[in-house]
Amino acid sequence: MGTSTTELFKLALNLSERDRAALAGLLIESLEGKPDEGLESAWKAEVEQRIPELDSGKVEPVPWEEVRAMLLRKEDGQ
Repeated sequence: MGTSTTELFKLALNLSERDRAALAGLLIESLEGKPDEGLESAWKAEVEQRIPELDSGKVEPVPWEEVRAMLLRKEDGQ
């Protein structure tokens, strides 16, 4: 049989942070199906709307640490 998931994970931990991020992105992409038509343009429109909102102060960004904590609390049922 091939290399186990645990073994692959241990090997990946030896990569630089940048390489681990690239690997994670590639793995996630491998799980995604074919994108819907117009998805790229929809994301572009969303970004073009959000940037001025951030720049003007209309909305404030939430630090990743806070978002992650909220998601983990939801996952734990809290």
